[in-house]
Parts: sequence; C-alpha cells; structure tokens
Amino acid sequence: MIRHTAILFTIMALVFAGVAFGADDAATQEDIDKLKNEIKDLEKRVMKNERKSALDRINFSGDLRVEANSISLDTPDHFNGMALQKLMVDTMFYMGATGMMPESLDAVNGFIAQNYSQYLYFTDNLTFDWLKQQVQNTPPEMMQGLMQFLLPNTYTPGYDVTNDILYTTRLRLNMHADVAEDITFDGRLAMYKTWGDSAGVQLFNGQSNSFNIDGNTAGIPNSDILRVERAYFTWNDIADSPIYLSIGRRPSTEGPPLHLRQGEQRQGTPMASLIDMQFDGITVGWHINETSTARLCYGLGYENGYGNGVLTPTSTLKDAWFFGLNWDIYNSDEMFIQTTIARGFELTDGFGGLIAMPVDPVTGQDAPPAVMRYSPSANLGDMDIAGIVLMRRDGPVDWFVTYNYNKSHPENVTTPFGGLFSDPFETPESQSGHMYYVGARYNFNDDRTAVGLEYNHGSEYWFNFTPAQDDLIGAKTATRGDVWEAYLLHQIARRFQFKLGYIQYDYDYSGSGWHMGAPKEMDSTPVLGFPTYDSASMIKLGLVAKF
Repeated sequence: MIRHTAILFTIMALVFAGVAFGADDAATQEDIDKLKNEIKDLEKRVMKNERKSALDRINFSGDLRVEANSISLDTPDHFNGMALQKLMVDTMFYMGATGMMPESLDAVNGFIAQNYSQYLYFTDNLTFDWLKQQVQNTPPEMMQGLMQFLLPNTYTPGYDVTNDILYTTRLRLNMHADVAEDITFDGRLAMYKTWGDSAGVQLFNGQSNSFNIDGNTAGIPNSDILRVERAYFTWNDIADSPIYLSIGRRPSTEGPPLHLRQGEQRQGTPMASLIDMQFDGITVGWHINETSTARLCYGLGYENGYGNGVLTPTSTLKDAWFFGLNWDIYNSDEMFIQTTIARGFELTDGFGGLIAMPVDPVTGQDAPPAVMRYSPSANLGDMDIAGIVLMRRDGPVDWFVTYNYNKSHPENVTTPFGGLFSDPFETPESQSGHMYYVGARYNFNDDRTAVGLEYNHGSEYWFNFTPAQDDLIGAKTATRGDVWEAYLLHQIARRFQFKLGYIQYDYDYSGSGWHMGAPKEMDSTPVLGFPTYDSASMIKLGLVAKF
C-alpha cells in the first residue's frame, strides 16, 4: 500500500510539474529533473521499508559446507551370504525334482541347464515363507550337511577399497518466524550431495546409509534436491503456564554431544548418540526452571496405510512409532546433563524408502539395479533405548561422557533380512547392548581454534536410531566396535570455518546400524549377506561459510 501511494504521488507530481511548466515560463527542465530525483529517492526508501517488513515476518540464515574426503575400507575374509542363498535355492530345486541330495554343484548346474524353464518358474514363484518352511522341515543333521556342502563354494578372500578423493557440498537454509504471541515457526531446508552425482538413490551395499529413507534424506549425500529437514511450530507458555507444545518435522538431528566436533551450537534436541534421525512428531514440554526442561515425545517412523500399496483386507502390518522422555536435567553455559528413555514400537524390517538392490534377497540371484520403492513386510517387535550425557566447559576445555543402552523385545518373526538381532531362519531372542562415548576439545586463540579427540565403543548387540548421522562411512555412534576421531577447527573469519579431521573405525561385529540379522564376529570368517568392513578410515578437509 505504501509503495502504491508513493507511485501515485510520483504521477501527480509530474502532472503538476507539467502544468506549472506550461503556466510559468520561469520553470525549467532542471526543476523537473530535481523533482524526479527526489521522487526516486522516496521510492527507494519505501522499498527498503517493505523489505524490512517482509524480513521481520521470517528470518533466514544458513551455511554452505564443502568437504574433500579420502576413504579407505578393509573387508575381511568371509563367506558370501547372498551366494550361499542362491546355492541353497538351486539345490532345493534339484532335490525337489529328483528327491535326492546332489553329488556336486556341477550336477545341480547341469540339471538347471536342462530344465531351465521350470527353474525360472520355480524362482519366479518362490517366497521366503516357503523357503523358511523347507528349512525348518529339514532334519538338522541334513541341513548341517547341506551347509557344509555349499559353504566352501562361497568363500571370498578379504580385500581393500580406496576412494582417494570424494567431494561433497552441503547447503542448509534456516527459517524462523514469530507467528503470534507465544507462537513461533522454525524450519530448515537442506541439500547434500557428492560431486558428480545427483541420482538421488545409491546402490545398496549393505550399509545402513546406502538406503534412502524418510529419516536420512538430508543427513547423507543424496542429490541436489533441496529437502525439508525440519518444519515445526511451537506454542509456548500455554495458558500462562511453563508448558509448551511443538508439532511437525522435528529438530531431531545433530544433538549433543556430536555438535562439538562440528564447531557448532547444539542443533538438535535429543542426545545424538541415541537419536540422530529425521522424523515427524509431537513434543509436549515443561520448563521446570531456568536450567531444566522435560519433554514427552512421540514420533512416527513408518506409515503403513498411505502410499505403500499394502493396505488390503488381509494386511496385518502396523505403523512403526516411538514414545519417550527427553529431560535436560541441567542446562547452563558451563554444564549440560540430559537423559533420554524411549521405546520404538512395532519396528519393521526396514523403513519405507527408495533403494537400488543389486541382489534378490530371497533367491540370491543378481538383479538389475533399478530404483524401486521399498515397503516393509513385517513388524519385528519393540526396542528400548536409554542414555545419559554429561557435558562441561572447564576453562578452555569442553569435555563429555555418555552411556547408552538398548534392549530388544522381538516377535517370533523373521524376513529375508532377518528378525530383531536374528538371521532369517533363526528364532529371535531378546538381546541387549550398550555403548559409551567420551571426548574432549581444547579451545585456544580466543576460541578461534580448537583441537578435539573422541572415542566410542559399541557392544555386540548395540543399536541406536542414527541413520542421518553425518558420517560418510557409517554412523560412528552405531559402530559395534571402536571408533577414534581427531579434529582441528579454526575460525578463519567470524563466519568462515576450516576443519581437518581423521576418523578410524575398528569393527568387532557385523550389522552396525541395523536392528535386523545376527551380529557376526569379524575375525571368524563370517557369513555376510553383503560385504562388511572390519576396519575403515577417513581423512576430511572442509570449509564452512555461515550467513
């Protein structure tokens, strides 16, 4: 409205100037030009006020990070689980048709070649439930003999893989707006990609960060698409009480204490050693006092009834969800203590998402790596998680220690990927795990420079919900084994940061980051469904510009 009024004044002034020019020969072109300049200056000031008014409604900030990474991966001697699955299916086809055990794999392959059309019909109609029933109905001595017959043919010597240089770019845009009294909006858009790849879906390699799901789209390199990582409103001081309500896509990534290694303020609410995952949910909080806040949190990890093509009269799949308590017991500039206790209900065999699977997990056959939408097939049970973190600032030193615990409550259900901490043909049993994580950072040069060292160790059945954790190899806090990380941070300018870091993984057991499948000792020539590292390392060099 202000701008329109200014334009109207401009037109009127020019008209009056023209009239005056015609009526008074003393008026000159110089007077008219001067008036035009004054009107242009007025319009600029009006536009500036309009721009400020718009920015008062929503404030933007963000950061751009570019990193160069050098990665080394070591895979141990192992037996190829997918190759073993194929040999088992082939042998069952032979035994079903001939009624006897084969003398050799050559006999099996020859029989398949002679009856290839029947073999294709068999594999096309094969289901995991039928395969599981056949295994259960086979006498244990015969099954053990079959495994001893097939297993040596799947032996794979260990090997190393190196990616000398891998570049990534991450852009994040933060939004904040005061909607009304005691009501605010916050959001964050994010793009995270490797250089030279915007395909949006990775080829699945067995690692939990090579599967694109709702919980990690902005936390791992994906594509050049700008995604909604966070979007929620908060209603504070409800009815003049210390209670608040927050609903939407939650600030549930990059929580304490992982923000220290990034040289940032706390980005997420829950402790990131337990939850570092994008999800939609609700929080009801209570500001107990100036240094303590308690929250009841609900979140949804998988929605079965929409967009998954499995809503049928016979469908028994349930939504996967969680409920928990997150409590900042004490929060000040010098000390932070937080605890989280939660349970994940009706966990599924994976989460809905996009995947390019190179192998059919039922038949073990090679599959064209086409992008497909993955939908879970079963609810596997519940999972408890709990933890506590203590962080302090003592002089120039930031340090922390955290302890974390998990316990599974499985249903007697398995799928091609297994059950809760059990392999596909096993009966799941309740298991528990733990992880501890410690670190320190020394700050000097007026806090412009910091040197940090961190260590974490996870047990055999350790599991947490951290698919969005920003580690290219895999979420370090999900590791079943040991991880060391050292880093150097330096503020080149107030909003321009340099980082040099090194991280070393030493895996004791397979399955880090997965709640499905039984962990295997990495130094025992394990049977691995997909290749798994026994050690890995990465050097990273990065620059971050904040605006």
